[in-house]
Amino acid sequence: MPKVLNLCSVMLLTWSFQAQDVSLKLADSLYAHGNYAQAITVFKSFEQQEHVYEKLAKAYMALGNYDEALKNYKSASQTFPEDALLKYDYAKLLARNKKLKAAEDLFNALVYLDYKNPNYHYELGLVLEQQGDSTAMNRFQSAFQLDSTHQKAIHKIAKQLLIKRNHEKSLYYIDVGLASYANNPELISLKALNFYWQQEYKIAIQWFEKLLALGENSQFIHEKLSFCYAENLHYENAILHAKQAVNFDVKNATNLYILGQLYEKVNDFAAAEKWLTEALLLLDQPLNVEYTTLATVLNQQKKYKEAIAVLQKAILEDPKDDRANFFLARTKDQYFADRDAKIKAYEVFRERFPKSVFVHFADSRLRELREEKFMNSE
Repeated sequence: MPKVLNLCSVMLLTWSFQAQDVSLKLADSLYAHGNYAQAITVFKSFEQQEHVYEKLAKAYMALGNYDEALKNYKSASQTFPEDALLKYDYAKLLARNKKLKAAEDLFNALVYLDYKNPNYHYELGLVLEQQGDSTAMNRFQSAFQLDSTHQKAIHKIAKQLLIKRNHEKSLYYIDVGLASYANNPELISLKALNFYWQQEYKIAIQWFEKLLALGENSQFIHEKLSFCYAENLHYENAILHAKQAVNFDVKNATNLYILGQLYEKVNDFAAAEKWLTEALLLLDQPLNVEYTTLATVLNQQKKYKEAIAVLQKAILEDPKDDRANFFLARTKDQYFADRDAKIKAYEVFRERFPKSVFVHFADSRLRELREEKFMNSE
């Protein structure tokens, strides 16, 4: 009889283990197919919970329930304190949820455990960086020294050097990174910016264009390309990219204004007027300079009446703007048929701005007008 009981016990125990194994495989399958909530339910039914804490943590993480994920990672880490990979995943989730001191402690423990693992240094650097700790860069440097192909560490180092305008060193690290990953868009962007800030716009264009060729397409890239092409007097290309930048944000007054200025450069004054007008409708700041620019475009089209109205708005924005006041006198000179009205416009300007750099031009034109008036009176 005892033998029969022992045999039954063994069979029941075997059946229990088999059932648990089937249950675990089912939960793993549900997780693999994205049925995270169902997987969690099955994992929770597992008798030996210590063996599924990590699986529960990952399932909760996949659902976006980070509190439960952290709770289960903590339990798993306490159950298996020697599991480095488990600690690594737990530390990353702590950092992701801004539990930075706890994450720092775990990453420090991992660095102590395996100093030659570059990613431990890199992740510790990220946590230190978020806490404003200047030693973060030391961790990124350690990651790079342990693995000179570590793209993320290289990006951190090169970016910091770019911010400090140490272009030579920044480009050194970028080139090291590109040697192992030639199409890394983050490093290519940094390379373009290095040349941009050194005002080497022709070279910068090549690298910004490479970003576009790689499928990177952003307002930032088009803004920078537009500026670089304009600096090289390639206004058609500058306009092309300025329009692309505007397409990303049609309410960006600065980009609308730049586009208007570029059209003025190619003497397309109708287009310049259109974009400058749209920019002025959006700008919420003193607009005397912008109104004066628009007036210049209107004058080029001989729209003197409209230009006078715009210049009057510019002067309302800043009555002390001698440039706008002189342009108003000049526009009245072109618009008015009456010579006395022309003379009066310059006299008013000269009286208000006797020390302006434009007084010389006003005096010269006044002499011409007075001579014309004298000659016609004889």
